[in-house]
Amino acid sequence: MDIGSFMSKDMFAAGTDTASVIIEWAMFELMLNPRVMHKLQGEIRRVFQGKKKVYESDIEDLEYLSLVINETLRLHPPIPLIPRECREKCEIGGYNIPVNTKITINIWKIGRDPDYWNNPESFIPERFSESSIDFKGTYFEYLPFGAGRRICPGLTMGLAIVELVLTRLLYHFN
Repeated sequence: MDIGSFMSKDMFAAGTDTASVIIEWAMFELMLNPRVMHKLQGEIRRVFQGKKKVYESDIEDLEYLSLVINETLRLHPPIPLIPRECREKCEIGGYNIPVNTKITINIWKIGRDPDYWNNPESFIPERFSESSIDFKGTYFEYLPFGAGRRICPGLTMGLAIVELVLTRLLYHFN
């Protein structure tokens, strides 16, 4: 097996495993928040009305789905702790951090920090409706997939899986 084939299989396995965890958390939150679930089902059923199948090309019309996924990722990031290495001397919270120190970024805690999020323990997808915050790693209060050169390489594939599975489940089932 060549290295490209090995890496492709590894990426696929990592992407599907992470996606399944996100789907489980999204369904968990939707079951706890029936108002949100009914609103999302309404959007999905309106967009796909009369269609027997859901296609990836139609997903972009689902604005509320995007908000629900963002909020799920805020509360339940697929990787809650991200290891990094300090590239330059700095001070964080009164602690001096030397160069080359191994550090861990607690994504889970950042997503629940009341300094960044109003009512941080509540599942409120609408908080992302008027926000420019995205999961691409440019906003440090929201890093479910990491940031920079080490951002999750399977991000696009994983999100496509999450969007399709959630849409199909909520379109066809109550």
